[in-house]
Amino acid sequence: MPRGPIPGGSGAVRPLRTYGDPALHAPSREITAADRPLAPLIEDMYATMYAARGVGLAACQIGVPLRLFVYDCPDDEDRRHRGHILNPRLTHTDGITLRGPEGCLSLPGLEASTPRADLAVVEGEDLDGSPLRVEGTGFFARCLQHEYDHLDGGLYTDLLTGLRRRRTLRAVRRAGWSRPVPAAD
Repeated sequence: MPRGPIPGGSGAVRPLRTYGDPALHAPSREITAADRPLAPLIEDMYATMYAARGVGLAACQIGVPLRLFVYDCPDDEDRRHRGHILNPRLTHTDGITLRGPEGCLSLPGLEASTPRADLAVVEGEDLDGSPLRVEGTGFFARCLQHEYDHLDGGLYTDLLTGLRRRRTLRAVRRAGWSRPVPAAD
């Protein structure tokens, strides 16, 4: 049994941004020393993720444009992987692409079969600035890629094609969410 504080136990649940919110469609910026301390933000992210019954959450999903995400996600063997990563870089995927169900806390209630690599490696740093490497397979690899995409302003809907894309975007419109109109040059 894990010892110590429960992630999110001291955090506040923050409002989630939904599809169409500009915070979700813009790249997040690198974390610098000026952005610290981050422990309270990370606690709020865990609390928000757990309250929404999610397995991952990027900072932009609560309106904070920093390259940071948290996760508490099972792999295909049902082992739990819990943590956070600052300034992540997706450094490796295995090239084997699998389709699987994917949803998002910023598109509540929607899900679509989405292509993702079956192996993903993300490198970044932990809260103390120490190097961190996280490797995942199966569902956990999907989670890592999903959260990483958020930091570049992407959503799983961007990976959909054909009928899957049309059906999902139709559901988005029915829900009252819309993609922001790009600013004119």
